[in-house]
Amino acid sequence: MVGRRVAIIVVGMPGSGKSTFSAIARELGIQVINLGDMVREEVARRGLEQNLENLLRIAKQLREILGNDAIMKLAAPRIREALTTHCIVVVDGVRSLDELEYLRGIIDAEIIVLAVYAPPKLRFQRLVCRGRPGDPRTWEEFKKRDLEELSWGLGNVVALADMVIVNEGSYEEFISSVKTVLSKVYTQWCI
Repeated sequence: MVGRRVAIIVVGMPGSGKSTFSAIARELGIQVINLGDMVREEVARRGLEQNLENLLRIAKQLREILGNDAIMKLAAPRIREALTTHCIVVVDGVRSLDELEYLRGIIDAEIIVLAVYAPPKLRFQRLVCRGRPGDPRTWEEFKKRDLEELSWGLGNVVALADMVIVNEGSYEEFISSVKTVLSKVYTQWCI
């Protein structure tokens, strides 16, 4: 059983660098739970194609049925389990204050909200290059996705973040920033 524990809640608009942050954390041996995976799993369970329309529709349906904290409710068992054996757990993709408050109510760990920011045009370029199922292919799809995520309250979570990493430089600069943040958190909470 781990003594002191911390959940780093990584938030940001699509393409800002959350997935890269999480990948670096995984490389360093940190457990990562991705909320977007909950939606992708539900889309797959329903036998639907992994595209932007289905991902947004299913996410919206889940929120209508389970509440604004629906995706966190689906991820909560995984987060609680990870916190039993890991000092630091990264939770990638919180999109509303409701999800954040739900998490605060179910775990006994410090919560640090970390926002990753990148400008819209740069995020669009990254998403087109990334090409993950559900990523927008056009500027119109990109704007639609941004507005949908903002409608869920993502902007409020970003605005209330405890820490911010600006990701508009080189990939190497971003990696360095992420490793610096994770090192500080590790030193503060795990040593």
